[in-house]
Amino acid sequence: MIMLRYGNTNTFYIPGRSGGLLLDTDWAGTLNAFYRALKTNGLSLKDIRCVMATHYHPDHMGLVGSLTEMGAGLLLADVQKDAVHFSDRIFERDRLPFTPVSEEKAAVISCGESRAFLAGLGIAGEIVHTPSHSADSVSLILDDGDCFVGDLEPYEYLAAYENNPALKRDWERILSFSPKRIFYAHMPPSVPIRGQALRPEDPGRVP
Repeated sequence: MIMLRYGNTNTFYIPGRSGGLLLDTDWAGTLNAFYRALKTNGLSLKDIRCVMATHYHPDHMGLVGSLTEMGAGLLLADVQKDAVHFSDRIFERDRLPFTPVSEEKAAVISCGESRAFLAGLGIAGEIVHTPSHSADSVSLILDDGDCFVGDLEPYEYLAAYENNPALKRDWERILSFSPKRIFYAHMPPSVPIRGQALRPEDPGRVP
């Protein structure tokens, strides 16, 4: 797994036997910075077979439309279908260059179908719906113990959100998989339960 950071959001390239999955992108207008991040990490566009957003807020999906126009497949959870154009008006307001997502080109699957779909890429894991941040939020949990949760409030903060049963349900669901490392969009990765921050020497490439 390679963590790419070329703006404000951690994005992740997860290699598979049949091409890789890019999880999240940054804002619209960051395409050149994205190209540089790929090159720095020894990757190219042809390595990306599919792109998926953990949710469709502007700092997570700004390049999704552009990448799918350039040939990457779009993996869309069915719980995300109504949200794919949520950020269009924000990009238009801010006059940012962007390509709207064409959901007609997407592989739309349920979370229950995700394990089989990912297996087709050579990736062992599944997608789970974690809607406490937004109704369209999903997390990716790999069988090797790595878990990608987007903007989910950190597990370490859970005690401060005792009146948020939705967040508690999301973390109960995630922890049922016994993840080894949690990767956030805007924080360093952490070890669940113990809450020990991981700061690898090379923040771009996590072993």
